[in-house]
Amino acid sequence: MYELTTLENDLRILTVTMPHVHSASLGFFVGVGSRYEDDALAGASHFIEHMLFKGTASRPTALEIAEAIEGKGGIFNASTGLEATLYWAKVAAHHLPETMDVLSDMLLRAKFEPEEIEKERAVIHEEINYTLDAPEGMVQIAVNNLQWPNHPLGRDVAGTRDSVAGLERPALLAYLEDHYRPSRTVLGIAGGVEHEAVVNWAQEHLGDWEPGPAFSFEPAPSNHSGPNVHIDNKDTEQAHICLSFDGLSRCHPDRHKLRLLNVMLGEGMRSRLFQQVRERLGLAYSVDSFVSTLLDTGTVGIYAGVAPHRAEQAIEAIFEELEQMRQDLVPADELQKALDFVRGRLTLSLEDSFTTAAWFARQELLGPDVLYPDQVLAHFEAVQPSDVLEVAQTVFRPERLNVAIVGPFGDGHQRLDQALDF
Repeated sequence: MYELTTLENDLRILTVTMPHVHSASLGFFVGVGSRYEDDALAGASHFIEHMLFKGTASRPTALEIAEAIEGKGGIFNASTGLEATLYWAKVAAHHLPETMDVLSDMLLRAKFEPEEIEKERAVIHEEINYTLDAPEGMVQIAVNNLQWPNHPLGRDVAGTRDSVAGLERPALLAYLEDHYRPSRTVLGIAGGVEHEAVVNWAQEHLGDWEPGPAFSFEPAPSNHSGPNVHIDNKDTEQAHICLSFDGLSRCHPDRHKLRLLNVMLGEGMRSRLFQQVRERLGLAYSVDSFVSTLLDTGTVGIYAGVAPHRAEQAIEAIFEELEQMRQDLVPADELQKALDFVRGRLTLSLEDSFTTAAWFARQELLGPDVLYPDQVLAHFEAVQPSDVLEVAQTVFRPERLNVAIVGPFGDGHQRLDQALDF
């Protein structure tokens, strides 16, 4: 059972007591990400995430912040996504009050010293360079841009080298002021915690955090017309192939059906793609599929890394699996095994205090509902083979297809055209 209290400034405090553990995990889940940025601010959410670790008035250096948590054996980090930014830590339960103080200090009182901004700008440039040097990252950015062209969802979360170079301190502080508000934040904690103690602490230390208006984002484009193909010539040992289709939103009633479809298609070593593309045909070391749900849209993706001269064969094999899912009912026993897979993975993950905190806090932040694990499993258990077929026919359509390929193809990649005929 989780407990939820909303302070007068609309900050939500969500806790899950796990009496069998001696740790506590906490996260500030903030409802802002890269899709809230216009072109001039591309990368601002990610830049701010970096800067919050660089020092506050009471902990002036990054080292002092790190020592306050890691010096006691804890771990902490942050991440920026398309729709949310997370600052989190996992510590021994008796260090929870100080850890909450550290993270809230970072969140509300980061200094943004000009010298540190310039240092971090250089670090982020190297992070972008690292992504562009890695064909797996490059192909993912390319396929996102095909799916959401000229839209914040189609950009790298970190922005571009040009946009990051143009982000100045006043713009970063204004963006922080606009978007880091208690009404858009959930403090989620799980482990050896007592709800009332956390609420009392939050009221004392965060109760004066000033509320502000909510900011909206540009809706995802709905006029996708495909198939769309982008091929980057890069001197690599492998061809890196990424396919995507418009998926379903977090609120879509069929999202649980799509998750089971994805398990059968490409999640794990028992999946159809792994068994066909890797085990039977020996085409790839890495092949999988994934599903991502956002507030108003989503994506279904497939990735494979193959020898360049076998790229056509791999694409044809992937398309055959997709076509089979569009044409045939999945066997009942295969669906049951997918359900067992989801149930088992969920059980394993929720033994961890941070995963438990994130399970409830993300739902509270992004919606549409806060469901317990057994409620979600009930949705999965209700899925029938005909439901999977219907979702496959809805999602896997040629006009929704995007294909990005990075590999050593030069200008002569016309030979891939036939393979890309889905």
